[in-house]
Amino acid sequence: MNHSFFVLMFFGTFLSAISQILLKKSAEQKHETFLKEYLNWRVITAYGIFFAVLLLNTYAYTRIDLKYGAVIDTFTYVFVLLLSVLLLHEKVSKRQLIGNLFILAGIFIYNL
Repeated sequence: MNHSFFVLMFFGTFLSAISQILLKKSAEQKHETFLKEYLNWRVITAYGIFFAVLLLNTYAYTRIDLKYGAVIDTFTYVFVLLLSVLLLHEKVSKRQLIGNLFILAGIFIYNL
């Protein structure tokens, strides 16, 4: 098993989090028309990233077991929380923090 495929999937989860931030930024803006709400650079870029990550994960799954991919994918929630704080200046609630700590604890326990 090649560790570079784990890194590839981990990078994909980070890219997925970035695309979710782009979608949120687009949703916060007022758009002139219904069409412009969906055809703007943030939405198109976000879905382009989602598609690229889909291809990336499909390729990575040829070299790693499915059980590892599911664990790696949960890091998206952690990345979204971190990027929301850093880029969107959102406040983290206790529930969000506890939820992300459970995710990290689950990942740690699963890998023991």
